[in-house]
Amino acid sequence: MKICIQNGRVIDPASQLDVDHNVYIEDGRIVAIAEDVAGFDADIEIDAYNKIVCPGLVDLSARLREPGQEHTATIESETRAAAAGGITTLAVPPDTDPVIDTPAVVELIEDRAKKAGRTMVLTIGALTQKLNGELLAEMAALKAAGCVGVSNGVSEIKNTVVWRRALEYAATLDLTVFINAADPWLQKQGCVHEGTVSARLGLSGIPESAETIAVSRDLILIEQTGVRAHFHSLSTGKAVKLIREAQERGLPVTADVSAHHLHLCEHDLGNYDSFSHVMPPLRGVRDREQLKQGLRDGVIQAVSSHHQPLDADAKLGPFAETTPGLSALETLLPLTLKLVEDDEITLHQAIASLTCQPAAILGIDAGQLKVGASADICIIDADVQYDCQPSSFISAGKNSPFGGWLFQHQVSHTLFQGKVVYQRSA
Repeated sequence: MKICIQNGRVIDPASQLDVDHNVYIEDGRIVAIAEDVAGFDADIEIDAYNKIVCPGLVDLSARLREPGQEHTATIESETRAAAAGGITTLAVPPDTDPVIDTPAVVELIEDRAKKAGRTMVLTIGALTQKLNGELLAEMAALKAAGCVGVSNGVSEIKNTVVWRRALEYAATLDLTVFINAADPWLQKQGCVHEGTVSARLGLSGIPESAETIAVSRDLILIEQTGVRAHFHSLSTGKAVKLIREAQERGLPVTADVSAHHLHLCEHDLGNYDSFSHVMPPLRGVRDREQLKQGLRDGVIQAVSSHHQPLDADAKLGPFAETTPGLSALETLLPLTLKLVEDDEITLHQAIASLTCQPAAILGIDAGQLKVGASADICIIDADVQYDCQPSSFISAGKNSPFGGWLFQHQVSHTLFQGKVVYQRSA
């Protein structure tokens, strides 16, 4: 199959490429990026006039609910949603059922993702067996099976000795440890940011110290063990400052932020809007601005969806009793590019935070357009305005607080390994 993507603005932050060229694809790989290639007889021609052609997006954290919660969503449904969002690589946290703590579970997920055939689905293995925080998982076997890193998900390792040993083991295997930093005692039973809004609504709050204390502890152990670490979904300005200082000292640490934390804050809870119930919670306006600054400065390298599709019932009932999380695969790109529209970051920074930078964190050869690379490509139409309608999401999860938001950027085509896996209907 030969494909030619014509007349597009080709942007590849990894190589600082920004040109009006054609992209030529053969046998699933990019064979040329040029104005013209003599004798190239394309089977499919895609007109990308007035569109952006960039690498397929790389998402560092997306729960697909399979195995274990297929009644909520499946790899089939969520990879379809990912393709609609321009995402060609997904990393899955270990808190599936069963937990990703054996090679068998890794193989199960990879097999089902291959059958779906729309995105690359990578697994993050468990740090401890069944994520119980007690016995270390067989990380060497998980790495051999294909895990790109290890994590304990949102389950805390309360015993600091076990935490240190886990980091040491991961360091000997050259595995990246993915961390959701939260002190379990300070966060316990809280459901929103501790502040004026939590007081007004009468909801139990989670102080910013729940994140900063955990980040501080983790950075001390990272320095001691020498492990490479990545912090998922920072939510506070003080945590950004701690990560910045650690990077300046040369510690091998990176961080990401969710797209929703860059746009929403505690005031968006309104009158108990359960769609804004997320973990970590939406913080104050100042925190939101400091997260944006961290992204601008490169302290935060990636923007991720932290996708959690939920049943409709999960968002019903009193706010504190609803399940946290939102469906975010199909809003990741437009929310990130909305920062460009608002002059918060540049277009190249936005695309880099969704492509080559998260790929570098995962240690994979993805997120870039170059000759010989797999043709994982996202084509973005910047001349279309549309209302976000969660009820129309391809994802099985419709739980999103962005209903009614006006977006300007929309995916027109997604290619995965040289095949068109999504094309927006006219």
